[in-house]
Amino acid sequence: MKLVELFCGTGGFSRGAHAAGFNVTCAYDIDPILTSSYRLNFPATKLYLRDISSLTGAEIERDVAGEVFGVFGGPPCQGFSDMGRRDISDPRRDLLGHFFRVVSELQPCFFIMENVRGLSYPDALPVLNDALDQVRKDYDLTEPWIWNAADFGAATNRNRLFVVGVRKDLRTPFLWEDLDAFRRTAATVQQALADLDRPERLPDCESHPGFDQWKITKRGPPSDYARGIRSRDRKFTGHLPTAHTEKVVERFAKVRPGRMDTIGRHPRLKLTGQCPTLRAGTGSDKGSYQAVRPIHPIFHRVITVREGARLQGFPDNHLFHPTIWHSFRMIGNSVSPVMAEAIFSAVRDRLGLEVGEAVNVMAEAAE
Repeated sequence: MKLVELFCGTGGFSRGAHAAGFNVTCAYDIDPILTSSYRLNFPATKLYLRDISSLTGAEIERDVAGEVFGVFGGPPCQGFSDMGRRDISDPRRDLLGHFFRVVSELQPCFFIMENVRGLSYPDALPVLNDALDQVRKDYDLTEPWIWNAADFGAATNRNRLFVVGVRKDLRTPFLWEDLDAFRRTAATVQQALADLDRPERLPDCESHPGFDQWKITKRGPPSDYARGIRSRDRKFTGHLPTAHTEKVVERFAKVRPGRMDTIGRHPRLKLTGQCPTLRAGTGSDKGSYQAVRPIHPIFHRVITVREGARLQGFPDNHLFHPTIWHSFRMIGNSVSPVMAEAIFSAVRDRLGLEVGEAVNVMAEAAE
């Protein structure tokens, strides 16, 4: 099943597609840093560093070497985010329209678009509707709907807006009720992080220079959530703790779980709750601002990259970046793989697909 991802970043969305049985043939993004580990995580997918605003459907078809079955992606959300300035002059807002332009040119069987909930606000909804006008004629569309990653079992409260479209000639429109079968009880912070308690530090990865490497040593079975995430060899990367000053450590020690550090605005995680939305921060072109990270529920420090990845639903073998700042940008910009798998699985079932059946569906539609 040849799928194409636009604005792929580190590949959280791709993780969900693969888990649901799809094949992501090509991925596109313009940012060399946010995609720096994509090829390591998805060696069978061809990654192209391209400006999507100038990318055409014909070029993608050449790259894919065949018909595209599905298109998915999350166009840059900074111009719509309720956590940002919502600057109507932000040129990244135009990329939403280019996503749907590419869909209209490729005419895949389905598409999935993800963005922030701010895209549903009155000042931004006309932008979304204008973009959707490019595909209304050919696709049965869902209403824009906001889903929380925690609704599908993730250990984070992360609300995101989705629109799904299925080509009208397939006569099987996707319904949001299709997701009901994939809803799960949210994992807790404790279930996500407990087995990462005091791991063994190993020599840095020889195969991936610059990445710190660790191994889980805690005895006893992990939670069901952690079992589905951790590697078979129990090894993982990206767990270097932030070295806080003594004054900051003393300040964090006074913050109770579920409360906020009033100076740095760091929320302290609660073992029995979920993590708040992890923000991305900005790249060097936008001031290099680091997003506020939560405080660990037990240790008096902010969470590590791997802990953030666990909360978001990334598997332990997913590589990010040797630099903590860039790694959190990757995580903060990504779709939760847990949520992505649920949506892709629901689309797969709605289309009545088994792995390998996509070609037959397209042939029947052509007839």
